[in-house]
Amino acid sequence: MDEKHLSAYVGSMQQAASVRPLIYTEGRAGGMKAYEVKNGALRYVVMADKCLDIADCSYRGINLNFLSKPGLMGRNHFDTHGEEARRSIMGGLFFTCGLENICPPCIDEGIDYPMHGRLRTTPAEHLCSDASWINGEYQITLSGEMREAELFGENMLLRRTIMTKLGTKTIVLRDDFKNNGFETQPMMLLYHFNFGYPFLTEASRIIIPAEKTEARDASADLARWNVMDAPNPGAAEQVFVHELRAGGNGRTFAAVVNDDLGIGVKLCFNKNVLPRFMEWKSTAAGDYVMGLEPANSSVLGRLDQKKSGLPVLAPFESKQIDITVEILEGEEISELYQDPLLG
Repeated sequence: MDEKHLSAYVGSMQQAASVRPLIYTEGRAGGMKAYEVKNGALRYVVMADKCLDIADCSYRGINLNFLSKPGLMGRNHFDTHGEEARRSIMGGLFFTCGLENICPPCIDEGIDYPMHGRLRTTPAEHLCSDASWINGEYQITLSGEMREAELFGENMLLRRTIMTKLGTKTIVLRDDFKNNGFETQPMMLLYHFNFGYPFLTEASRIIIPAEKTEARDASADLARWNVMDAPNPGAAEQVFVHELRAGGNGRTFAAVVNDDLGIGVKLCFNKNVLPRFMEWKSTAAGDYVMGLEPANSSVLGRLDQKKSGLPVLAPFESKQIDITVEILEGEEISELYQDPLLG
């Protein structure tokens, strides 16, 4: 995308790409701060008050993500109260789970650990947004930091950067974690990606380089883990645990494709950093969602993970995690099957 050439066609670059701060004014989202990003046909909303997670996301006007029944919402009193946390899990394109716990709530040595942890509702500070030409590319970047900390407890810092470039269909997420405390701390982590209607229908399928697949419990149908069925009132949620094949550098991926729409979404990440992968599938009417969840810990949560040891960060140790979200069309979908990881 050439700056001089494009400038001849637009009065403002905001015609083609922009980032705008927002404040919602009503309902459960009232008062919540966010940023709306437009990159051509790709649009998404980053929640400044909720870990810089991405809420709404669409491509060519087609909604890609799932939103739970309460809809878009800010932080509230349900966030860290055991099973009640389900009332504050809104979905969105993804939300970040951790750091002391992921998945089900539990009590461990007398301490309550909420469902999916506290990080997903931590507001960002030191926020920065930028849209500019850099080395011949028009880049939109958002960044900020979230701190999970307690008096006489942990002091864990997440610095997050989300970037996209005009002319691409890609969102790049870079997370830099650091233990700013003087004691070793748990760093359980799960990235909860959630796909929904109209991108998710019976025409959708899941493409991943699975070497081994297991059902979490009897409600999961192993014969149909890679497809979606029509909505069915009261259908039980299904969770599958996959062992993914990876390249020599740890590269692996997971994708959802809708054949009728001719579009797909591919997640790329490093298995060496996120060795666990879960699939969450619900065909329940009104709760119709497909979740793809790269993680570093057990889907059964903190108590199960403790059996083999919690992942941790030592004092002042850092860890970087990169995830790329790529929109696929046409031949790009066909090329998924040519990926050597699927061989």
